Amino acid sequence: MTGDQEVLMPGYVDGFVIPIPKKQVKAYLAMAKLGARVWKDHGALGYRECIADDLKGFGQGFKKMAGLKAGETVVFSFILYRSRAHRDRVNAKVMKDPRMAGVTTMPFDVKRMAMAGFEVLVGW
Repeated sequence: MTGDQEVLMPGYVDGFVIPIPKKQVKAYLAMAKLGARVWKDHGALGYRECIADDLKGFGQGFKKMAGLKAGETVVFSFILYRSRAHRDRVNAKVMKDPRMAGVTTMPFDVKRMAMAGFEVLVGW
């Protein structure tokens, strides 16, 4: 899947890795629930917010990759779209949505968050 090709199944994903203080998880959950509603309302195909349950992992692992400090955990989240063009349209609408105006502070250090857009290579 390349360019602006529209497909029926998810062909593009925004992915996030977010180190977060454990004491801020409740505040993050409230923000995540709002995000889920807003992205869904504007056409995202799927929205997942996942909190670490097993940080032993394999290889480098999320704990090391995210540079977790004492008292922190990590959130892995992703949003599904038909294509990059679809993602761009949805995100433009999300950024203009008045419900997002209330999100003025983040319950984590934004400078430590990792985010990128990914074209789907294999999916089912």
